[in-house]
Amino acid sequence: MAKQAAPKQEEPIEKQMWKAADKLRKNIDAAEYKHIVLGLIFLKYISDAFDELYEKLQKGEGDYAGADPEDKDEYQAENVFFVPETARWSYLLTQARQPNIGKTVDAAMDAIEKENPSLRDVLPKVFARGNLDPTSLGGLIDLVGNIALGHAKARSADLLGHVFEYFLGEFALAEGKKGGQFYTPRSVVELLVEMLEPYKGRVLDPCCGSGGMFVVTSQ
Repeated sequence: MAKQAAPKQEEPIEKQMWKAADKLRKNIDAAEYKHIVLGLIFLKYISDAFDELYEKLQKGEGDYAGADPEDKDEYQAENVFFVPETARWSYLLTQARQPNIGKTVDAAMDAIEKENPSLRDVLPKVFARGNLDPTSLGGLIDLVGNIALGHAKARSADLLGHVFEYFLGEFALAEGKKGGQFYTPRSVVELLVEMLEPYKGRVLDPCCGSGGMFVVTSQ
């Protein structure tokens, strides 16, 4: 009797997304493309956090009774970045197929920085460059928009984090030796944390890069 073939395992979502995102890269170098992709993932992350609090403020229940969902101070009190209307992910999705989507995303980054001083001069404004095809950018926005699956918002931040970390690693591999300047593999970070045993006091990482050591230390 012939043996049945083992069921094919589905690839993790971060791997599926990387393959799809890499197809959209076309003629853009990985060193430049990482700012585009990681910038969009970060924008999706803060937009998701904003939307979650926005809904609570809009319902106005319990501690949020009488709250104004458009009041920036409400978000600052909860350590959530305030996202202006034209920078919210839902708006960007409606503009994703427009030929000027690059300028729209750059304007969104500018608007977020103006509303959140801690992000000033931090976010990438590289989306209107001539070598980035608007159709590819629109496809990338649609792709990143699928990270928060269904209504599982409680898992959204973790999933975004996993995708962000996976993409960092893939970009580091694509850049070869230079990739080590901004990303240390998770296995190396975990080994360093185990050796240092930072179980009390404060942690100083003067070369924090993407902050991976802080994340592992807090787990």
